[in-house]
Amino acid sequence: MRRVAITGLGAVSPIGSDAPSTWQNALAGKSGVGFIESFDASEFPVRIAAEVRGFDVGELVPPKEARRMDRNVLLAVAAAQEAWDDAGLTDVDPMRVGIVVGSAIGGIATIVEQQETLAARGFDRVSPFFIPSVLVDTASGQIAIQLGIRGQNFAPVSACATGSTAIGEAAASIRRGQADVVLAGGTEAPITPLILAGFCAMRGLVAEEHDPTLASRPFDATRAGFVMGEGACILVLEDLAAAQARGATVYAEVLGYGASNDAHHLAQPEPEATGVAHMIRVALEDAGVAPERVGYVNAHGTSTPLGDLAETRALKQVFGDKAYGLAVSSTKSVTGHCFGAAGALEAMMCALALREGVLPPTINYRNPDPGCDLDYVPNEARRVEVDVALSNAMGLGGHNACVLLGRVD
Repeated sequence: MRRVAITGLGAVSPIGSDAPSTWQNALAGKSGVGFIESFDASEFPVRIAAEVRGFDVGELVPPKEARRMDRNVLLAVAAAQEAWDDAGLTDVDPMRVGIVVGSAIGGIATIVEQQETLAARGFDRVSPFFIPSVLVDTASGQIAIQLGIRGQNFAPVSACATGSTAIGEAAASIRRGQADVVLAGGTEAPITPLILAGFCAMRGLVAEEHDPTLASRPFDATRAGFVMGEGACILVLEDLAAAQARGATVYAEVLGYGASNDAHHLAQPEPEATGVAHMIRVALEDAGVAPERVGYVNAHGTSTPLGDLAETRALKQVFGDKAYGLAVSSTKSVTGHCFGAAGALEAMMCALALREGVLPPTINYRNPDPGCDLDYVPNEARRVEVDVALSNAMGLGGHNACVLLGRVD
């Protein structure tokens, strides 16, 4: 089994147009949540989201081609190009490079747009580019075209665990020798009237009219729901020995991967969190890492009453009393919940935390919850070196996935 390194980072998020700015703003606790600007949400009970503002795909995609791509695809292409450039790969066999990039929802904005065209103008006015622009695997396919990558290419879907699933499966393919390099991650552009209406109907969102930046408050006793976000994050994974031989920057090592399903409810976590605890144990066993070596957890931490409580219970099940010595933070407090991109974005946070020796905070943590009584790195970044970090993800349908990352000296 080969060891797997992270050698490239790319991100477009509500708090940054690239990976470095996203990371710095996460450390600074700068919230990306605000009133929705991409459409008129004045009649909705929830009017806030974490939007990617001022995004421009620039010269990466010709304007004519860009108009044929859904927003989630454009976000992914931009993040992938950044990650590829960051990795500095020049002499590589394109047949030995893979892509595993997924999305929870796919091209919903284009689907709605073309449905409106059908209703208003008839079937013969629907775009011939409609179908290939909205599939969940369109982002991974367009990345391959843009970068000339010809190895394995697929798009996992595991709801809000998609980004973590992509990284885990990509790392497994390198370990097995099926690829030398894989671009892995997730993308999402769900902030549309239809998706907002759907989550309002589910009563899962928080409505914070006074100050939207206070809306996402994971693990706080007053948490009242999550904030919709959007964005893309792509990581370049590579055989560690090859990366070191070429003098690449190694942000972290992918040590292990775990996945499970609650088999309980399509929208609510299993209260005792046995499935979440199981996935963490699987990741530790996959890595051959003892629980006490984990020093930091980037939590799924969506700011929902049930979800945050269940994740806290899972950490206590796995780590026992040592859970109280873990540093646990949720960067969704600043990014909102980016759905299919969230797991990759938070794995990137873990990789940078390991490399730079600083942990991003959970902002808006003011009121301790007796049921959520761990160390949530409240409100300010913390300078501390850790050797092993865990990134958790939990999705609708009971899908759970996590990746375990290690520091590489």
